[in-house]
Amino acid sequence: MRTTTAILGFALTASAAWADGHSDVRHVLVFGDSLTWGWNPTDPIVPTTRHAPEDRWTHHLGEALGEGYEIVVEGLSARTTNMEDPNHPGLMNGAEYLDSAITSHDPLDLVIIMLGTNDTKTHLDRSPFEIGLGMGELVNIVQEGPGTGFTEWSAPEVLVVSPPPLGLEIAPGAAEAFADSQAKLDELPRIYGLIADAAGAHVFDAATVVDADGVGVDGIHLLAETNAALGEAVAERVREIME
Repeated sequence: MRTTTAILGFALTASAAWADGHSDVRHVLVFGDSLTWGWNPTDPIVPTTRHAPEDRWTHHLGEALGEGYEIVVEGLSARTTNMEDPNHPGLMNGAEYLDSAITSHDPLDLVIIMLGTNDTKTHLDRSPFEIGLGMGELVNIVQEGPGTGFTEWSAPEVLVVSPPPLGLEIAPGAAEAFADSQAKLDELPRIYGLIADAAGAHVFDAATVVDADGVGVDGIHLLAETNAALGEAVAERVREIME
């Protein structure tokens, strides 16, 4: 009982602090995979380096949005929407971590989810429809709100971003894993759009600003200049949603 009382007291205090001093700032959580983490394409594909913070698309997102926004980044290489990867047991299932990420960074105004590339891997054997259902589960997690009934904060808006395309050639170290991926990625904008519409969420297609020429030498990850274009384009979509 004492623990519950203390937790509730903390939640009410935090809620009051939010109302008193932070309502003029929009808080945005970006939840993604290696494209969000900042993987710098190299040849061979591993060992990797990481784009400098100022070269990641999330940095450009924050720069384009300006001082009225705070961006929190939760990027994890190889993360899937809602599926365990036997090559990384217990680590990559986005649905197992998203509610913790939201609760850690509450209160939030918007959650941006850009996942799906890793779901297309050959050994996971997922159809585009199954990947769409995985994204739908993540949208539900955000909208149900892990803090619902525990805090006074409303569930944030959700922006679903269908991932960018792969390059024309995949590096030998990853070619087998992504052998059939592009055909699946081509289907995701339509499927994610249907999922988002049904859930009352928002959608953005990264392929509208990123093409195969914007992908680095490994055939999967984005060049620094492509990160900039993506961040600025997503910022425009965010402003449409939040303002």
